[in-house]
Amino acid sequence: VEEQRARWERKRSRTAKELLETEHKYFEQLDLVVTFFVTILKAKGTLKPAVLETIFGPLESIYLASHVLSLHLERGNLGPGLENFCQNLELYGHYAENLEQANKTLKEQLRKNKSFRRFKKLQETRTQFQGRKLEDLLPLPLQRLHQYKHFLRDLLENTSPDSAEYQKLAKAVKSVSEVSRWVQDIIHKRENSLQLLRVQKLLKGQKTQLLTPGRWYIREGWLLVVPSKGEELKRRMFFLFSDIFIATKPCHPLHPLSSNKLACQAVYPLHQCVVDKVFGHTQSQGGLLSLSFPHKTLLLMSSDQQDINDWYRSLTTAVR
Repeated sequence: VEEQRARWERKRSRTAKELLETEHKYFEQLDLVVTFFVTILKAKGTLKPAVLETIFGPLESIYLASHVLSLHLERGNLGPGLENFCQNLELYGHYAENLEQANKTLKEQLRKNKSFRRFKKLQETRTQFQGRKLEDLLPLPLQRLHQYKHFLRDLLENTSPDSAEYQKLAKAVKSVSEVSRWVQDIIHKRENSLQLLRVQKLLKGQKTQLLTPGRWYIREGWLLVVPSKGEELKRRMFFLFSDIFIATKPCHPLHPLSSNKLACQAVYPLHQCVVDKVFGHTQSQGGLLSLSFPHKTLLLMSSDQQDINDWYRSLTTAVR
């Protein structure tokens, strides 16, 4: 038991030391943004207050919270430090919610605002920046949140459940995990919106509207359609979403406007779909899937066994 305790203590000390060292580094990087951008821009009035607020969001508050945490960690006051830290964790969620708009506004200002463009370039040439740009520093809080999760878990695992700090650590781990999930959700939704937008732009015309709340992009790829009457196989591009399955074919290469687009041939709702593997169970070449809808059955083929298995898994999951 004594040996185990000593081992825990060594690991715990190592993690606490690493947490402090990385917190110092993180604080220094935030300091660059707050000192050389936020504070000076506020004083100079180069950006309107609302624009400044949009680009930097709650970064100043995150910076102050990091400073307080550093002080607690330096003095070895892990418990009080974590209590204070947990009270400020929501800032990270709000920061993540704002980040997309922040990047958009930053790009807009760099395009339109000549004095801001000059100012940004000048600040980034300072030796403290070591060649980093403002765009490299803005995502730092979200990267740090991910690190906090691992550090706190390690500390918890190497803390005796009888110690006074155990409960505070357990609470901090729970809080960080919750905010981390919140941030991951924001990132996933943003990535999904970009995918929906990308596919929408690929489709010719506006007849098929993909940007529907609650719709998730799953996958896409080429498959061969096996016709019911002995005609030849047709190669089609398919897009799978959480609620629909879309069949498309390339537009004519000489079409003046849509030569690189896809024409939508059919949209199949998934809620009444039954998926079966016709063949592809064995280690044969490729496989065949059957998709049954109330008024139509689709036979889809691929010469790649792995591909047909992946489609089968994706389709059954989406239908379920």
